[in-house]
Amino acid sequence: MSINIGEGMHLLRIGDLARLSGKTVRAIHLYEEMGLLQPATRSSGGFRLYEPAAVDRLRWIELLHGLGFSLHEMRDLLKSWWGEGLGPDAMARLRAIFLRKLDETREAVRMHQRLEQELSQGLAYLETCRVCSTPMAVTGCVNCTQDHGMTKEPALVAGVTSARESSRKIARTGFVRVEDIA
Repeated sequence: MSINIGEGMHLLRIGDLARLSGKTVRAIHLYEEMGLLQPATRSSGGFRLYEPAAVDRLRWIELLHGLGFSLHEMRDLLKSWWGEGLGPDAMARLRAIFLRKLDETREAVRMHQRLEQELSQGLAYLETCRVCSTPMAVTGCVNCTQDHGMTKEPALVAGVTSARESSRKIARTGFVRVEDIA
């Protein structure tokens, strides 16, 4: 429920702001404590009241969070922006931050694409195991002779089936014994 304060302007109670933004009241309180969000005023009963633009501010916080900014970094970004004496200097600083985050985002996308490829290869390999020509104990999978359509096991599969020295002994089968997993 919004509160009409005249001239068509409505203020939102914190619960309404939380519902509109998908944030919790607790999160909104934290954003206030960090200086990322300010209520426009308080009601006569002491309730925080926000302008409708607070929904946009919460969206901004969500976007920065998605880019990997911590709440402290967001606070520092705002302090830095408002601390600059000249607009062009503030814009240059903001541009540098955004360029750095764009580079980080692009690198994260490349990493996730590599992970996607590894998962796809692993799944394709494992899919051929559904029709295993020689069903046997799991230890038999280490030296599997079935044609999986690949020259070698994908890394995600090989990591499970390859030999590993445990703290107790080396698994000759290539598998880590359940008892040896710490």
